[in-house]
Amino acid sequence: MQANAGTGPRQQPACGAPAHSPAHYKSEYILIHPRRNTLPEVPPIPDQTLEVLKEIPTQTLIDALWVKNWPQSYIEGARPLQLGQKMAGRAVTLRFVPHRPDLAADKPGGDQSAEYVAIELCGPGEVLVVDAMGWTYSSIGGDIKFFRLMQRGVGGLVTDGSVRDSVALKEYGFPVFSASTTAKQGPAEFWPWQVNDAIQCGGVLVRPGDAVVGDDDGVVVVPRSEVDEVIRIAHQREEVEEIVKAQLEIEKCSPGKYYPFNDNTWELYENKTGRKRPG
Repeated sequence: MQANAGTGPRQQPACGAPAHSPAHYKSEYILIHPRRNTLPEVPPIPDQTLEVLKEIPTQTLIDALWVKNWPQSYIEGARPLQLGQKMAGRAVTLRFVPHRPDLAADKPGGDQSAEYVAIELCGPGEVLVVDAMGWTYSSIGGDIKFFRLMQRGVGGLVTDGSVRDSVALKEYGFPVFSASTTAKQGPAEFWPWQVNDAIQCGGVLVRPGDAVVGDDDGVVVVPRSEVDEVIRIAHQREEVEEIVKAQLEIEKCSPGKYYPFNDNTWELYENKTGRKRPG
């Protein structure tokens, strides 16, 4: 099984050796499956932008994405393993597929297995996003596998499946968002198969390098080409909502006068700020 179409097998960095820069998403590990990679060349999201995203509530990001006509952005079922943690990072993606006996002949083993390849692409600015097809009976991994994520200082882990060894994962400290926890291992049901291709997770398309943002309310995916504009809209909406709340305190009226945003909202915004409503 080749790591990329048209190339020979590549050597994985030895344990403890530096992995290839996670900023370069079109690495030799871009795909475990031999389909040609067609992801666009877009500059990675800067770390300072991730810090800005981390401080924006996920619900505000969803509203901003809705304005941009991106309605599918919230990963269904991905709940925080620990409350009170904020997460923002560039997506490294991993797809699981249903187990079949003949899969073993094509699946790389050892540290060339897809999950380990994906983990080595992760660092403090990355979030590992795992498509488990929504299966929650068995786990995508636990204590030993994700110990390496802790060593690499990963920005977070997100899956629409289950993790196990939840006590150990909490001690590792990095944010984990999963649909459930379980005691059961996964190989009898599904196997890790493909790295850094477009995947679904909880009904949302995730492409390598997208921004993945999480807080107590769940996880939102922001397409990396839209990040700057989404941040601008989100900050504006936060400002408008503060103005609306202050006005509701004065008027003691129904929120429906100003929310959802309407002509009354924008007239109030213009009066309070001296700025025109957005076009």
